[in-house]
Amino acid sequence: MKKAIVRRPLPQTDSLNSADLPDLLRRIFRARGITREELIDHSLKRLQSVDQLQQVDLAARYLADAVMEGQRILIVGDFDADGATSTAVGILGLRAMGARHVDFLVPNRFDYGYGLSPEIVEVAKGMSPDVLVTVDNGISSVEGVAAARQAGMRVIVTDHHLPGAELPQADAIVNPNAPGCVFPSKNLAGVGVIFYVLTAVRRELRTRNWFATRRIPEPNLADLLDIVALGTVADVVPLDHNNRILVQQGLMRIRAGRTRPGIQALIDVSNRRRQSLVAADLGFAIAPRLNAAGRLEDMSIGIECLLTDSPHMARDLALQLDEFNQSRKLIESEMQEQAMLALNSLHLREGGDLPWGICLFDENWHQGVIGILASRIKERLHRPVITFAPSDEELIKGSARSIPGLHMRDALDVVSKRYPGLLVKFGGHAMAAGMTLARERFDEFARAFDETVKTLLNEEDLNASIVTDGPLRAEEFSLETAQLIRDAAPWGQHFPEPLFDGEFDLIEQRIVGGRHLKMVLREPGSGQYLDGIAFNVDTRQWPRETRRVRLAYKLDINLYRGKQSLQLLVDYLEAC
Repeated sequence: MKKAIVRRPLPQTDSLNSADLPDLLRRIFRARGITREELIDHSLKRLQSVDQLQQVDLAARYLADAVMEGQRILIVGDFDADGATSTAVGILGLRAMGARHVDFLVPNRFDYGYGLSPEIVEVAKGMSPDVLVTVDNGISSVEGVAAARQAGMRVIVTDHHLPGAELPQADAIVNPNAPGCVFPSKNLAGVGVIFYVLTAVRRELRTRNWFATRRIPEPNLADLLDIVALGTVADVVPLDHNNRILVQQGLMRIRAGRTRPGIQALIDVSNRRRQSLVAADLGFAIAPRLNAAGRLEDMSIGIECLLTDSPHMARDLALQLDEFNQSRKLIESEMQEQAMLALNSLHLREGGDLPWGICLFDENWHQGVIGILASRIKERLHRPVITFAPSDEELIKGSARSIPGLHMRDALDVVSKRYPGLLVKFGGHAMAAGMTLARERFDEFARAFDETVKTLLNEEDLNASIVTDGPLRAEEFSLETAQLIRDAAPWGQHFPEPLFDGEFDLIEQRIVGGRHLKMVLREPGSGQYLDGIAFNVDTRQWPRETRRVRLAYKLDINLYRGKQSLQLLVDYLEAC
């Protein structure tokens, strides 16, 4: 699919007066709305105050009571990387504050589904908790919270997902997106929410002289920021200033060797270097291995990897997670082939025009991999996509991914209101969501979703484009510029890594690794030769007969046999 290259506009106002800020970085920051110097300060003093989180003091009092009275605390998490990191942060933080009985429970995706359901409460009852804490879920668990409270548990919901029409009747709800909450950063991941809650619990225990009277060292909760950074990047939440601080502080600790044995082991099996780790490594190398446990098996393995203090055990668990990830890749590859066949059939059936909102279902698809499949198809076709897999004999579960301009959860809410009873349940974010519906109503839902998308988007929204920071000057093609950009990170969702565009002479091209296009390029202005690589190209089109290409690319530092060299990471290329 040919894409339009669009350059980021620059705001008119600019208060970035720092004398030591290079012009290139000033332009990059301005294009991302950074017009004040404090927004590039990633020190912990710039974090938003915990006091602005609604009901956080109430939750802190209940948890402080539980710690001081030796009550049993059960953390109920989610089966993705945010859920796993949230669970680990909650357990490690409470134990460090003197909690004697803290355990966790993560619903198996295939048996119980997402969230605090009444069924998972039945399992929790067997663990006899006094206090149940949800992390990265709970805001939509109306029936589950009611069941837990009826069983005599105190329930504290910590979540970041958007609430539905009805809130659960929990003892306390801490969620920046809850009605009436004034916390400025609505983009906290689940792991960020529980981290903030722990800071409030520590303050409450300090006020009660708990640490002094019990001679417990007051924990430095910043030691948990390596896990917080991993979960924040993994959940692909927007990296607003607050989240950038959490991620940058976590990365700094990882690079300095102050990280959990489990994270170090995941770095090792991913063949990354701890000393130069960046946010993209967390998102594309570490998180997929952690996520693979929840997709294919049991996320408890991932949580135990984060919790263990033993480097030997961490290594064994990380190797298991790596094996899961390899299996996930094979399953995903087969599903992609089946999806492409289904899309071709759909294309023909619709008379050559694909639906605006695409829904696909296959009896043999793996429920744990449909989210990745939806992402791949969305990237290829630039349309909202929902892929479904069987849940049981009557129900199917879907995973949705959206494009800019369509808020996925709001779109599903429109469907549910226009077609009452069609969706059994749904929830999620602007760009991703999950749902359950009756198997026999798939075709009806597919039509309803497509019709809804057509009312919320226009044809221009379906035209894929690549937004860049414009061209680089000839003298900016250097290792120094690449390092400058790397040091200015973290980059991520809604704060994208700088992407540049330009035309180059194509000197050499060849396929490596079966799917990747390796190139030797020449920058026309200076005549400088540059290495470039484009991953996962369409090998039916490349290599091809052309002497000039237009690229959208990132600057990268390639390390090979101890030697650094400049490399262009090509996101998009077309022949000129």
